[in-house]
This record gives sequence, C-alpha cells and structure tokens, in this order.
Amino acid sequence: MNKITPISERKNSKCFQKKSYNSIVENKVIAMVPVRAGSNRVPNKNTRSFGDTSLLELKLILLERIKGLAQIIVSTDCEKSAIIASKFGAKVQWRNKYYAGSNITNDQHWYHIADTTPGNIVFLAQVTSPLLRVSTMQKALNAFLKSKSHDSINSVSPEKKFLWQNGKPINYNINLTPKSQDLPDIVSLNFAITITQRQSMMNRKNVVGYKPTFFELDKVEAMDIDDLIDFKVAELMYNELGRKWLMK
Repeated sequence: MNKITPISERKNSKCFQKKSYNSIVENKVIAMVPVRAGSNRVPNKNTRSFGDTSLLELKLILLERIKGLAQIIVSTDCEKSAIIASKFGAKVQWRNKYYAGSNITNDQHWYHIADTTPGNIVFLAQVTSPLLRVSTMQKALNAFLKSKSHDSINSVSPEKKFLWQNGKPINYNINLTPKSQDLPDIVSLNFAITITQRQSMMNRKNVVGYKPTFFELDKVEAMDIDDLIDFKVAELMYNELGRKWLMK
C-alpha cells in the first residue's frame, strides 16, 4: 500500500521559448515528460511497442486523467515523440543535442527542466514508470498541494536488504543478523513520482527539495525500466493488469 512519509532535512532555434507559454500557466502545475531519442540499453525505448501502446503514449493517456494539471509538456529531441505528443494534445518542448545527450549529468538535466518549465510547480512524469496508477499520482499531487511545509514530494521504495559497502555491512550487525523485516527503515528514490517547487529545483539542481516528503510505492507501481529485461517484465505485467487497472 502506498503511503506518504514526511521527512526533515537540513540553446538552439528549436529550443523551447518560455515566452511562448504566457501567464495562463503561470503559478500552475506543469507536467513535464522528458523523452530523448537516444537509449543505450533499450533502443527506441520511449516509442517502441509496449503491449497495445508505447511508454510515451501510455504516460500521456494517464496524465490526461489527473485533475489539477495546467499543461502537459513533452521535452524531447525525437521527431516521433513530438508527433505522439501532438496527437495527444501535449505541448512539445524541443531540447537541443547537449541537453538530450547521454553525457549530461543529472544536476544539469534537472536544472534545465526547471529552467524551461513555465509554471511554479514541476510534475516530472517519467515514462519509465509505466505501472504507476492514476489514483496514486492524484493522491501524491493532492498531498503536495495541501502541504504548507514541504517543497517536494518524491516516491521511494523500501529497501529491506542486507547492504554491504567496502567489505562491511552498513545496515546491520553481522554478529546479530536480524530477519529482513527487522532491518532499519531505509528507502531509495525510484523517481516514479516527482512533484516539486520549480524554484527549489532550480536552486538545488535536484528533484529533492530542501524540505521533502517521501511517498512510498509498492513493488508494482515502483517498477522502473532501466534495461531490456525490465522492459519485458513491465510489459508482461501491463498486459496482465490491463490499462483499466492503471486508470483507477
């Protein structure tokens, strides 16, 4: 079951022009869908066949059902992705080769996304989390908008594993090995859900704000496509669960 856990923590000619999106979307929640043409481990990952659809198409279909989004924008350097975005009524933000390249660091990528988002709140929607349900995304967005003390909400996965680093266990005493369920409550970011204040994202060059809230996902919804095996497993689960399940 998904739950929210608060934590404490102390361009070229095709490039998107912010002026093209006027004050209609200012101070609103903007869903940004980043999809680049290149993919080293899964060729054409974002647009290739995924069950009866594609990862990009599926994400746009699900985002359309979320209440509170002022605009859906696809940030891409891929012509095919741009065509799909237009088909589903999303705006297209053209990225130049530098920001669409595989050598760009995450902090540069996140700063660029924030810098080119016209609203004040960024809803970063990764297509590589295809089993994330509409109801879960809506719950996270509602929680973020109601919160007055957090500047980001980030989805996480519990890590009940015996972790080692440099030849030593880091989350348990090897002389008193506990059961896995009794291991410390450690979570990892899965990036399925990222909703953040645009200014915090720019200042920090990160999707985790200065005062974040963590939103825990179950294994199914947290599934992330990183390689071809992930893609095939996610596709099998999508075919079994069905699109209607995702729309609930």
